[in-house]
Amino acid sequence: MIEIENLVKKFGALTAVNDISFTVEPGQVLGFLGPNGAGKSTTMKMITGFLAPTSGTIRVCGHTVEGDSLNAKREIGYLPEGAPSYGEMTPLQFLQFIADVRGLKGAKRAGRIDTVISQLHLQQVINRPIETLSKGFKRRVGLSQAILHDPQVLILDEPTDGLDPNQKYEVRELIKNMAQDKIIVISTHILSEVDAVCSRAMIIANGKVVANETPKELISRSPTGRLDDVFREITYAEGLS
Repeated sequence: MIEIENLVKKFGALTAVNDISFTVEPGQVLGFLGPNGAGKSTTMKMITGFLAPTSGTIRVCGHTVEGDSLNAKREIGYLPEGAPSYGEMTPLQFLQFIADVRGLKGAKRAGRIDTVISQLHLQQVINRPIETLSKGFKRRVGLSQAILHDPQVLILDEPTDGLDPNQKYEVRELIKNMAQDKIIVISTHILSEVDAVCSRAMIIANGKVVANETPKELISRSPTGRLDDVFREITYAEGLS
């Protein structure tokens, strides 16, 4: 599982993440919600080892990110904000590069590349430079590299950003299918996505966890039965809307 204990991240005088603790177990999809600047992406970067915490402990599948970072990172697939890649590469070249980085070889390497190309429907753009692709296709290339090595843990920052409605549906179905035996953390601004995909919803405000419930439990707080109304009420209470 992912285990977070008393996690703090400070940038000078700014406390971006303020003493948060939570766990995510296999089979769970945790949705990270919160206003811009609430600490979602910073928390994800610390889980993946991209940023070092100021204090606190992060364990991924039993490995501490600070003390055993290489083994922790082997368990993680990460789609960062913006889906960065090498624009001059084609999706096929990029996936081959990531496969080499991940140590995939032989038939397994070829099989995994073919699988993610099919899962993300990249066939029509597979030999075009990434820099020429639409935002939606760039996002799908980013997601394909995150799942290439079939990791136990997926950390996905805005996985459906830039996708059209059909593409969003396909990616949501892919996430739900993968969630059966993986640990998945998703940051999203699309509240309907939380209800559709996530088994838990965590709202972060001012770097603190202010709600950690199932989507149904959150929705039950509002007389309108709408998750966006609950989100507004909670963030208003924190002075962030």
